[in-house]
Formats: sequence, structure tokens, C-alpha cells
Amino acid sequence: MSSDYTYDEQGQFFPFFILTLSGLVTLPLTYNLLRPSKGEFWESIISAFNRRALTKIYRLQDLENTAPRIKSNFKPQHADLVEAQKRKRLRKERRIKRIITVILGYLVMAWMIYLILVTARTTAKVYDPYDVLGISRSADEKAISRHYKRLSLIYHPDKIRPDPAKNETMESLNERFVELTKAYKALTDEEIRNNYLQYGHPDGKQSFSIGIALPKLIVMEGNGKYVLLVYGALLGVLLPYIVGKWWYGSQRYTKERVLVASAGNIFREYKDDITDGGIVNALSSGEEFKDMLKGAQAEAGLAKLEKKVLSENSSFLSTKDRENLKKLDNSTRRKTLALLWAYLGRIDLDDTSLNSEKYEAAPIALALDEAFTAISLAFGNLRPILGSFQTSQNLIQAVPPGSSPLLQLPNFTDAVVKSVEGENAKNHINVQNFMKIPDAERRKLVVGAGLLSEKQYTDAISVAQQLPVLEVSKAFFKVMGEKVITPSSLVQLVVKARFVPPGCTNVPAVDELDLEDIDPDEDDLDALMGRKPAKNRTTKLVDGKKVENKVETIQPPLAHAPYFARDHSPRWHIFLADGKQGKMAVPPFTFTTFDKPIIDEAGKPTFNVQTLKMQFQAPPQVGDFNFVMHMVCDSYMGLDAKMDVTLHIEDPAKAAALEEEDDISEPDEDSIAGQMHALKTGQPPKKKTRKASDDSSDESDTDGDAGDTSDTNTETEDED
Repeated sequence: MSSDYTYDEQGQFFPFFILTLSGLVTLPLTYNLLRPSKGEFWESIISAFNRRALTKIYRLQDLENTAPRIKSNFKPQHADLVEAQKRKRLRKERRIKRIITVILGYLVMAWMIYLILVTARTTAKVYDPYDVLGISRSADEKAISRHYKRLSLIYHPDKIRPDPAKNETMESLNERFVELTKAYKALTDEEIRNNYLQYGHPDGKQSFSIGIALPKLIVMEGNGKYVLLVYGALLGVLLPYIVGKWWYGSQRYTKERVLVASAGNIFREYKDDITDGGIVNALSSGEEFKDMLKGAQAEAGLAKLEKKVLSENSSFLSTKDRENLKKLDNSTRRKTLALLWAYLGRIDLDDTSLNSEKYEAAPIALALDEAFTAISLAFGNLRPILGSFQTSQNLIQAVPPGSSPLLQLPNFTDAVVKSVEGENAKNHINVQNFMKIPDAERRKLVVGAGLLSEKQYTDAISVAQQLPVLEVSKAFFKVMGEKVITPSSLVQLVVKARFVPPGCTNVPAVDELDLEDIDPDEDDLDALMGRKPAKNRTTKLVDGKKVENKVETIQPPLAHAPYFARDHSPRWHIFLADGKQGKMAVPPFTFTTFDKPIIDEAGKPTFNVQTLKMQFQAPPQVGDFNFVMHMVCDSYMGLDAKMDVTLHIEDPAKAAALEEEDDISEPDEDSIAGQMHALKTGQPPKKKTRKASDDSSDESDTDGDAGDTSDTNTETEDED
């Protein structure tokens, strides 16, 4: 059987070729747009091997798209500029070029599919001698012979004459008679019939043709050198360029998605005793601001900007902060630092371009602050770590470092804050304490000439009552499945907290059962892996049968940040510190979602107790270890919590003694251990029995209740 390779001059296979090529480009780009990441597409593919890192990236990015919003009608000054910067950043993140490429790709694919469906394609027909002769398949050999003789009398070349009206020629008539003869022999001649039955044709094996969907010009003789030149350009120049550009681009960024050069600049600015103003100064060294202030933009309006920022009205700037700004020689960094201070001080620069630039600088500075946080965590000094989190709060709320948390509320100004706190107040009042003031007294403090109107006051109180204040009810250490904590064991810090918005009245008392942490069943793999709470807390009885409750992740509302040109979902960071040495003991665990609803369908607080866990390795020594637990919200000022916690490490011998005191019983029949027992012994395990002397506390232990964690529970004291 021979093969005949031809070129697809009629376009029979060309649509398939183009459809395949366009699909190879369009489909990956579509995936990239539907599941966007901050890095390049191939970087996401590589990150896929690190499932935890990729999941974290997707989760943090999806938060801003799915989280609810705090209801507010407040529109800040220059709200149009803030919205314009949000749209600009969204356009940049969505990558318009990729969207256009995807649209064009789908248009090409749709056109190729249309061509495939409507283009007439010639296909080789299966040879059928009965059809050629025009005879029924049920005819026997005699009937076939008689029919062939009749056709011979009609179509024999000696007897038939061509009809010009039908465009017949002697050649076509001869071919017709040959085909009739072949069909007759295929049904009557034994040898030829065998060929037909075996190969599907009376002549035996047939050749087939393959249409190549390539222009004929490419493979014509004499064009080989040009083909090699094209392949050399594609594989030797274009492909290395694309891979090199991606590699260089991926190496330019840290895992916090800031330029490596920026991280190096911030590292050089780091000091163990750095202040909040010093952190803002360090962030201004980011190389990203050079892209924002290109060319003449670095000098444009700089003198006017500095005059506004360094005026006497800018009382939020310390003497050191002023000196840091004045001594900078680089115009780009000098303007960047002035823009950041103008943003934090909410200074109207009387220039649309400058005001737009100050709102554009804040989200860049927040990204750089994540790099500063990573550097601070590497050094482990408590002051810079807390300062980095506080700088995040300042940037999101557009409030200068050290200022009153009340400035987060809509319409609040320095004059309103002074009316509440007093002229020479040394300590600021947070939103929670402000909302504890009786309404009549609050109104008297902030409503009046030069202060707030009734409507402005109502808007501010409405936002204050929606702030997600997470109050810690209990914090303790435990080891899952154990009664005591032994050296070097994997210990969990369990934090029980609930959202209590400021100004809430009739807050119910915490249910003691909600403060317990129940170990999951041994066959509850999802709970053991931390993917959901313990099974015995998420099942309910329906018609006498256990039904698994659906566990959902609940997001708090997006940060109310009217001056910040980007949506941001709040994060809560919990970490342990050594208060005496001022060092971090356990790195922060970040929480963005919770396992119980925060508000009900009517929009009212549920006061559900949320469970937050962070796992780490216990110290290798026996004894009591005193820590300070910090819980910091990155989006709001004055919502942070701090308390003393003590980790009790017991001697392993004590743990062994406690295990010996426990009754040794057979495993449950429906558990994994019970099934393994049945496989080994060939008999199902015996039902657990109890001694009459067992008290109720023992029963709760075997049910999986970890309520007897008194040895590991930590007495905690809130610190104002």
C-alpha cells in the first residue's frame, strides 16, 4: 500500500491546523485571565508545583472579588481621583493586551470551526460492487451474471456511442465498462473476490493520500534554506528571548511581588529601632516609584508639593521626618516621600496631577510594606514588626503614624478629634471606647459649628458600628489528642474570639462549650488536615441519621478605606513574642476567613465564637514559657489585641503515667483502627465497656471532648 502526500490546496485540513495553533495560545491565556496571579503565566505554572503557595496567592487575590462591603454613603474629597486610580490599577492588572489577544483568538477559532462545518470535503467512498452494478445484495450468482450480460449489451465499447449532449467521450465510456467488469468479477471470480473481501477493492491494496495543511511554497525545491532560516529564527532567537525575558522578569521580583532592587533598598534602610516615620521613609526607596514618576514627572510640581507638606499646618510630621525629606538628593525619591506624607496627612495639593499621584503612590507603598515586614520578621525584632503592621493600617486608612484612630471614621478631622479627646490629650481614644460614650454625650462632643452636621455624624456612627472588631475570649495551648504538652511536640495555640462591632448593646455572654476545642475523630481526615472543624461539631441528626453540615468560609467585609485606591480585604496576624527581650518567638499566622457567620441575614452581628489555630514546635525543655500574644489587624487602627499566655511543657514521664491510668479498650468497630483490628484478628472488635465508677468527666474524654485541657489551658489577661 503506497502513500501519496499532497498539499491541501483546497483548504480541506487548513482550518484544523489553524484551530489547533490558536487554541494552544488562547486557552492558556484564558485560564490565566480567569485565575489571575500577580506573576507571569509561566511563573504560575511553576508555582503550581508548590500547591500551598499557589493556593495562598489565589485565595488572597480572590478575597477582594468576593468579600462583602461596609455600607456607607461617605465620599471623600477627590473621590473621583481615587476611583480613577482604582480603574487604572484594575486595567493594569487585567492586562488589556491579553484580553484583546484572547478575544481575537476565540474569533479565529470560531471562524475555523465555521469553515470546518461548511466547507465541502471530498472523502474516499467505500468500494461497493453491488452499487456499481446497480443490483440488490440479495441477488445470487446467476442473477448477477444475467444482469451483467444485459449491461454489457448496453455499455460494451463496440456497441455504445458517446452522446455529446451528455458530454460523454469514448474514454469515459470505456472507464465505465471497466468498472462494471471489475464489479462483476469481484462478485464472481474467486481470486478477485478474495482481494475485495480482504482489501476492500478488487485490485487489492490501494494507496491513500494525505493532505498537508502547509503552503506549498514552503516545501518547494530551492526554498529549503529559507525554511531553515525561519526555524532558526524561531527556535534560536525568538524562543530563547521569550524564555529569557520571563526568567529575568521572574527573578526581578521577590515572593512579596516587589522588585528585588526595592527589597535591597529597604533592607539597607532597616534599623532595629526604626520608627513609624522611618518606615515610611524606607518605603520611598522602592524602585517601583521610578516607573510611576518617569522622566519629567519626578521634578514636576516638586517645589509646590514640598511647600504644602512642610508647612506649619503639617503638625503630624516630626522634626526627624522633616529632616529626612529635606536631605534627600534624588528627586524621584524626594517627590515620592513628599507624596506619601501628603497622602497620609490628607493634604489637598491644589493640583489635579499631584493629587492623582499621591493616591497612586499609596497602594505601591503598601506592597513595599509587605517586603519590609518580611525583612523585619527575618531579624525578629518586635518593634519593627509591629511598626510594619501599623504602617499598613496608616496607608490603608490614610492616617499619619501616631494619630488618633478616630480619623478612620467618615468626616472626622483633627478638629473633631480634639473636641473628643481634648486639646492636650496624651493618649488617643479608639473607636470602641468612643462608641461606649452615651449617644447624647457623643453627639454633643462632635456635632456643632466647625465640627460635624447631623448627617455627617450619622454616617460616621453607621460605619463605626460595622467595623470588624475581633475580641479574644480565650487563648490556650494544646497538643491534638494529648492531655499534656511534652518537649518538641507539635503544639497548637488555639484562639477563641468573636466579632463584636463597636457600640453593640445586649452582647450575649460567651457559651463555655464554644470555648472548648474538640479533637477530630480519627477517621475525619478533613478535620485532621485542618480543612474543616471536627466532624462531631459539624454533624446533625435528620430522621435519625447523621448528616454532615456544609462548612463554609466566611469573609469579613472589605476594609472601609475611602482614600485608598484599591480594594483590600482585612487580614489578622497572630504571633507570639518574648516581651522581656523584645523579640518575636513564633512567626505570624495570617487569617483572612472564618468558619462561622459574622452577621445574620438581617445584617445583625451573630457574636459567633471563631476558632483560630496556629501550630508550631514546642521548646525542647521542660518548664513554663511566658509569651505575649499579639493579634494585629492590618486594615484598621486601634483594633489590635495583646495578652500574656503561658506554655506549660511537662516531663514525658508524666504523659506516660497519664496514659497508663487510662483504661485500654478495643477500638470502635466503625473506625479505621477497628477495621485494621478486624483484618488482623479476623474478628470485629468488642464494644467498649465502662466501669460503674467512671464519672461523667471520663465519659466526655472518650467522646473526643478536649474540655479537660486545664493542664494546658493558659490563664490570659487582657491588656488595655
